[in-house]
Amino acid sequence: MLRAERRLARAQLAELIDVNPQTVGALERGDHYPSLDLAFRICEVFGLPVEAVFSREPFTPLSTELYRKDSRPQEGSAHV
Repeated sequence: MLRAERRLARAQLAELIDVNPQTVGALERGDHYPSLDLAFRICEVFGLPVEAVFSREPFTPLSTELYRKDSRPQEGSAHV
């Protein structure tokens, strides 16, 4: 989500955190969890505390967030 919000390509983020683009994809899908070192590198790129990457509560899947955003009615328009 952060990568998309910052308009970074997967390859750009991968280069910044010194991993391959497939690793970034696996992290975004939740197929892979970052090591502490990788989490710190990600946080440095985005200017976030490490708690933003690690949480005791599960993160909402990106696809769910995108669906919610796309399904909201536009201001001033009727939702059919």
